[in-house]
Amino acid sequence: MRDSKPFLLNSDFPAITRLPLQTLQVNLGYLCNLSCVHCHVNAGPKRTELMSRDVIEQVLALARENNIRTLDLTGGAPEMHPEFRHLVCSARGHGIEVIDRCNLTILEAQGYWDLADFLAGQQVQIVASLPCYLEDNVDKQRGKGVFRDSLAALKRLNGLGYGQVDSGLELHLVFNPQDAVLPPDQRALEQAYKQHLQDDYGIVFNRLYAIANMPIQRFGSVLLSQGRFEAYMALLKDSFRPDNLDNLMCRSTLSVDWQGYVYDCDFNQMLGLPLGAVGKPQIHIRDLQGIDLSQGSITTAAHCYGCTAGQGSSCGGALVSNST
Repeated sequence: MRDSKPFLLNSDFPAITRLPLQTLQVNLGYLCNLSCVHCHVNAGPKRTELMSRDVIEQVLALARENNIRTLDLTGGAPEMHPEFRHLVCSARGHGIEVIDRCNLTILEAQGYWDLADFLAGQQVQIVASLPCYLEDNVDKQRGKGVFRDSLAALKRLNGLGYGQVDSGLELHLVFNPQDAVLPPDQRALEQAYKQHLQDDYGIVFNRLYAIANMPIQRFGSVLLSQGRFEAYMALLKDSFRPDNLDNLMCRSTLSVDWQGYVYDCDFNQMLGLPLGAVGKPQIHIRDLQGIDLSQGSITTAAHCYGCTAGQGSSCGGALVSNST
């Protein structure tokens, strides 16, 4: 796999600084039941990297010390981590909101049949990947049968109250483009998703997040191999909107990798760009006790244009929509 990192480091992206910390986004490991083409962490069934119990306790300690509002769990498939339920229960017990970045198909996998009930019982917010509402497109991007299993999981979640009005159980879907293009208007696409899924399958959800594909890891390698990397980077940079800078999630989020090292965002984590600045040593979560990160510098590189292009992109979807 070709590495896009060397092509990203020489960048004129504007300097940005941190705001008070609100969210810990924790990557529990790269183990996953899928191997998606657009996956920026290169996750899959053969990956063995998993966060230790000791690091999980350090995450919980930092969250409590800093009055963290949200614990955002990702992977891989975070639910496949043997300590996933312990982490969720501990966080919820301290009043911390928990987000599960779910690929949906894990809810239908053998050994995880009770997972949906567990998530509902803990009132975990689910952010689920469904890159299209058409079967052929989803299966092309994520694997044969993924769309069918995703629909089955969504129907089960709806049956538990997820996505239903006034249930308190939030279900959000994530759209990724099929190619090296910017996502379409999030609001219009959300309406199309809602109408199609409701009319054809009786499925409901709360919000749709439109997220740009980042030119790193598996997707970046594909672009380099096909000779389209420079064109995609030109598109991202030409579509830069400075008003998106104020709403970047990296300003109030800290990303933690499976070993406990911290980064400004999940994308920087995958590129090995440490917290604060390129060239500095990695910082471990155990070294952050009592440290205020506010006003600290954020490590940037050319891939950051992916978050600021057009309507903007973050793990919470379009930045323009989020600011209105």
